[in-house]
Amino acid sequence: MFDHFVWSVVVVPPLIVLAMRLLADRLPPSIAAVTLAWSAAVVGAASMTNLAVFALVAVAEVPAVGRTVGWSSRVVADDTAHVAWAPWLSVALLVTAGVAVARRWRRHRRALDLEPVGLPGDGPLVLLTDPSVQAFAVPGRPGRVVVTTGLRQLLTERQFDALLAHEHAHLTAGHHRLVRLAELAAATHPALWWVARQVDYLVERAADEQAAIEVGSRRTVAHAIGVAALAATGQRNIPRILHAASPGGIVPRRVARLLHPRPPVRSPALRALPVSLALASLVWTGEAIYDLFELLNAARSGR
Repeated sequence: MFDHFVWSVVVVPPLIVLAMRLLADRLPPSIAAVTLAWSAAVVGAASMTNLAVFALVAVAEVPAVGRTVGWSSRVVADDTAHVAWAPWLSVALLVTAGVAVARRWRRHRRALDLEPVGLPGDGPLVLLTDPSVQAFAVPGRPGRVVVTTGLRQLLTERQFDALLAHEHAHLTAGHHRLVRLAELAAATHPALWWVARQVDYLVERAADEQAAIEVGSRRTVAHAIGVAALAATGQRNIPRILHAASPGGIVPRRVARLLHPRPPVRSPALRALPVSLALASLVWTGEAIYDLFELLNAARSGR
């Protein structure tokens, strides 16, 4: 079982991050976001499952547990004697990852829980009387776009249309789900911390591209993003999810991609690399579960 543990917990998570670092800006952003978020989620789930397998081994090694359920704890302990540290380390890592996932889930739900606060009106666009510079999408049925008057007055009509197209692209593509998936994946393993930030960037890029198609001008979208980001610099309490005016290092990259686009590589082979790593980790995790049942059967027979 230990080789499965090493592959799924130690080797694959950094490998998939390396693969996506090489490929993220070469693929169309909408495809890259989906590939990265789901591949990382599968790898994170496989890592936690392997930790759970070894955590169960740790529990099965306890003599009192063996006497209660009717198997030999000595047989279980002998199987992992060469890596006696691994089962109990897995318990600690599993608890840590579980707490991190729960916290990320609650934080994401709070960020999306804007509708119950009571947004005015019932139309798809909400214009808030607020001097701050904010614009964001609120997922729901139907989804809504919120823009403050502080931002609206800074934009021309064309730039405002570009902003709305950007936010509606988030709603149409369900980008909040990819963001949540990436956040949860990042919580499962420290090597995947980069995933959440990169998926944030990729969904913004995907919305930028869709907005450029709808308004027919990449420059207009770039100007709208730049105006919003510059005006928002220094503000606090800006929603992190699906926010067109998010300040920070990704804005120059987004503007550069809009003004100087590079043709994406649409090769299926590129997408296959992270997907193959994720599937391999999943297969090995299945084998680890099978080996656990074999070990417990042997322990029951050896009692």
